[in-house]
Amino acid sequence: MDKNKEKIYRQLMWDYNISPEEVDKLIKGEAKFAGHYDINNLFRKMLESFPWFIILQIFEIDVIQKLLTDKTINKLRMPDLRNKYKYVKNRLQEIIPTPK
Repeated sequence: MDKNKEKIYRQLMWDYNISPEEVDKLIKGEAKFAGHYDINNLFRKMLESFPWFIILQIFEIDVIQKLLTDKTINKLRMPDLRNKYKYVKNRLQEIIPTPK
């Protein structure tokens, strides 16, 4: 894991004793949980914690498309973020259509 990702994971888990290695394994699909986070909850926490360009550094675009669901968006605490990510989801579907 590169130093930049390690730093991002440490910042993300500032409030829990969850190692960057655990987070990295979850993101890579090598684990089902990092602490009490599954991939969906971790992704939501990242959406609420980091700017979009950081999300793009961590996740592949096809993974983002799978994780950025209406359910995830509706769970975001801030209405501004919900609106932002509804827009992002729609734009991603226009630019990179999901296979049928």
